[in-house]
Amino acid sequence: MTRTLRATAFLGVITLALAGCGGVGGGDDDKGGTATSGALSTMGFGFSDEIATTRIDAFKRDHPDVELKVTEGAFDEQQFLSAVASGNPPDLVYMDRKLIGTYAKRGSIQPLTDCVKEQDIDLDQYRPAARAQVTLDDTVYGIPEFSTVRVVYLNEGLLKQAGMTVDEVNLADWAGLPALNAKLATVSGGRLSRIGIDPKIPEFLPMWAKANGVDMLSADGRTAHLDDPKVVEALTTGVNLIQQQGGWGKFKSFRDTFDFFGAQNPLSKKQIVAWPMEEWFLNQAAKNSPDVELVVKPFTDRQGKPLTQSGGQAWVITKGAKNPDAACAFVKQMTATDTWMAAAKARVDARKAAGQPFTGLYTANAEADKKIFEELYQPTGNKRFDDAVATIRSVQDVAFALPASPAAAEFDKAYYDAVNRVLAGQQQPAQALQRAQQEATAALDKAAK
Repeated sequence: MTRTLRATAFLGVITLALAGCGGVGGGDDDKGGTATSGALSTMGFGFSDEIATTRIDAFKRDHPDVELKVTEGAFDEQQFLSAVASGNPPDLVYMDRKLIGTYAKRGSIQPLTDCVKEQDIDLDQYRPAARAQVTLDDTVYGIPEFSTVRVVYLNEGLLKQAGMTVDEVNLADWAGLPALNAKLATVSGGRLSRIGIDPKIPEFLPMWAKANGVDMLSADGRTAHLDDPKVVEALTTGVNLIQQQGGWGKFKSFRDTFDFFGAQNPLSKKQIVAWPMEEWFLNQAAKNSPDVELVVKPFTDRQGKPLTQSGGQAWVITKGAKNPDAACAFVKQMTATDTWMAAAKARVDARKAAGQPFTGLYTANAEADKKIFEELYQPTGNKRFDDAVATIRSVQDVAFALPASPAAAEFDKAYYDAVNRVLAGQQQPAQALQRAQQEATAALDKAAK
């Protein structure tokens, strides 16, 4: 499972020279040659569940001469860059795909051209949106893992209390959102006790902008469109929904109490009615609160056409990796169809033993997903969850992703900061996004030199 990781500034960090165009090679173990061996270290990954442990165990089984050291914990940008600058980096790093372009440009990670060739990694098996995010200037720098997509979650029980049906919730009708939000939210005496609509900004601003017909970043990742009037309109729409519900301070304070990973999640506690979110929450809901009145619908553009944003993590091999051959073998096996199948089987067995439903596994490997759903997935018998699974699968192929960019982290920071200034009441949307456009453009221009 993945989570959105915010990029931070790179002040004071040494810019490294670009790696050679050939990049890291792979070992020969998968071709019947000499097996990989030696120490292999990772950063940014952890043994969070059976999906992780099953795949790690598979690698250890097939590469007994590799001494694998997994340093658990979230990716730490400063720690990573400091390790690279010192000449003692981990071999592998697990990071958000949207950051890869920045690190590729800085030379902190290696091209995987030789790795892909020597390990015979089939890049066509990965979803186009995920593949594009790990490719800068036609060079692959990462191997994608999960594929998160965003859908709309609805609490049908609360909608019924409001005298509404699921079909009456139309997030594509921006003009009607304030009235809908007022009907669904519970705000009394300035206190918010139930969120009507959570627009999920700044995280989901690119999706709202795309729904309004504009890409915040050009397809080549080199031109920002943050001050486009359609982006301004998207931000204004989202901010107004939050202002209706007591303002950002109260809204965020209330939302920060939510536990999306337990039985006391905001769905079961009736704390929220409608919101876009990643598909992984369905898995948590099925596990922790299978009796909730949940309905999942596609997010759509303003014309009602299904739309979703793809994200996720990827494995990269660092500049200065001491065991690139083992690292290459590792990234292949961790994302291979057979490995994903073994992990999915472990999840199915674990859920069955606990009397809980299996709602699928969603990876960047389209071939693996197809096999998982053909051979392992069985309808749960709960129509709500079965319909939700169908919805998630239907939008995987219409997903877009922010393109790889040589200044991806700086671009991210520019629009996040802009949204936060607006939410804090420091600037109006147009003013904030104009400043963000200037900041992003300066970073992109610098990266291009």
